[in-house]
Amino acid sequence: MTKLWGGRFGDEPAPELLAFTESLSFDRLLANEDCAVLAAHSRALSRAGLITDAEADTVLTALEGIARDIASGAFPFDPGDEDIHTAVERALLERVPDAGPKVRAGLSRNDRVVSALRLWLVRHGRSVALSACDLIDALMERAREHPDALMPGYTHLQRAQPVSLAHHLLAHAFAFERDVRRMLDALGRTDVSPLGAGALAGSTLELDAHRSAHDLGFGFVASNSIDAVSDRDFVAEFCAALAIAGVHASRLGEEIVLWTTAEFGFAELSDAYATGSSLMPQKKNPDVAELARGKAGRLIGNLTGLLATLKGLPLAYNRDLQEDKEPLFDGVATMLTMIPALAGAVRTMRFDTDAMARAAGDDMLLATDIAEHLVTTGVPFRDAHETDTRNAPGPSASSVDAQLSHLDASLKQIRDALG
Repeated sequence: MTKLWGGRFGDEPAPELLAFTESLSFDRLLANEDCAVLAAHSRALSRAGLITDAEADTVLTALEGIARDIASGAFPFDPGDEDIHTAVERALLERVPDAGPKVRAGLSRNDRVVSALRLWLVRHGRSVALSACDLIDALMERAREHPDALMPGYTHLQRAQPVSLAHHLLAHAFAFERDVRRMLDALGRTDVSPLGAGALAGSTLELDAHRSAHDLGFGFVASNSIDAVSDRDFVAEFCAALAIAGVHASRLGEEIVLWTTAEFGFAELSDAYATGSSLMPQKKNPDVAELARGKAGRLIGNLTGLLATLKGLPLAYNRDLQEDKEPLFDGVATMLTMIPALAGAVRTMRFDTDAMARAAGDDMLLATDIAEHLVTTGVPFRDAHETDTRNAPGPSASSVDAQLSHLDASLKQIRDALG
C-alpha cells in the first residue's frame, strides 16, 4: 500500500480506519489539479538543483499520462488508495521508480491538497459564474421582448402597483448580477498559491514559491504558511455566494410556479421544460422551477455544514478539513445543472400579456401614483393618502432601457474579467 505518511508506525492501518478516512470517492475530481501541483513542485525541485532537469522531465511526462488516464477512465485505482493524492503518487512511483521518490522533498499533503483545491475552484468557479451570466442574458432577452407589457407588482403577494413585465424580469437579473460579482470576489481571494507552505512551517529547501505559483497560474502567493494550509475561507465564501444565488434561483422558481398556475395564468412553460404526471394525463408540472426552490436548501446546507466544521478548529491543519470538498463540489455541480435549466425555462416560456394587463387593470392599483401627483400640487401626503384615487392616470414608464444598458456593460466587464 502506498501512503503519504508512515515512519513511526509499525502496524498497517485497520480496515475500519481506511473506510472511515478515505476520500478518493469524492476527491478524485482533483486529479488533474493534483498532477499540476506535483508538476509545478517538480520544476521547483529542478530549479533548486535537488533533481536533475532530465528527472523533472520524466516526472512531468509521467504526470501528464496519469492525468490523461484518469480523465479517460483507464486509470487503475487500487483498493488501498486513500485519496486521489495517494493514487497519483502510487502511479508516479510505478511509472518513474527512480525519480518519483524524490518529488516528495519539501512537499506536504497539507499544502498539496489545498493548492489543488484552490486551483480546482479557480477553474470551475469561472464556469459557474459564466453560467449565471447566461441566465441574466435570458432574463434580459425576455425583458427586451416586453418593454411595455403591464402586470401587477406585488407586496405581501397582494397586488400593489402596476409595473412592466420587463421591469419585473430585470429585478431578477440584477439579483443574479450581484451573485456573479460575489463569485468573482471570492475567486479573487482564491487565486493565492499555498504551495511551499509544507505541513505548516514551510521548508528549509531553496524552493521558489513565486515561480511555482506562476507555473500553476496563480496570481499571488500566501504570505503566512500556517494560514496557507489552514485557510478554507475561500471555500466558505464561494459556498456562500452559491447559497445566495440559490436563494435567488428559488425566488425566480417560485414566481414561475405561481405564474404558470391557472389561478394566475401569466405564463406557460414550454413542453421541453415541463414534466407530466404519472397518473393525471392533463397535468403540466413546473418541475424545473420547483427543483430550483428545493436545491436552494441544499446549497444553504452545504454552507452551514462547512461553517460548523470550521468554527472550532485550532491552527494549523486538522483532518476535519477533509470535509471542505464535498460541500464545494456538490454546490458547483448543482449550479452547473440548475442554472442552465432555469435559463432554458425562461427563454422558452410564453407570457400571456393580456392576462397580466387584465390583472393590472384595477384602478385602485394606481392609488400611489395619484397620491404622489397630489403631493406635487401642494397636498400633504397624509391628506393625499386618504383621497379617493379611482380613475387615476397610469404610471410613468420605467427606465427599462437604462437598466438593460447597465446590465449589458456589467456583463461585458464580468466576461472580460473571466477571460
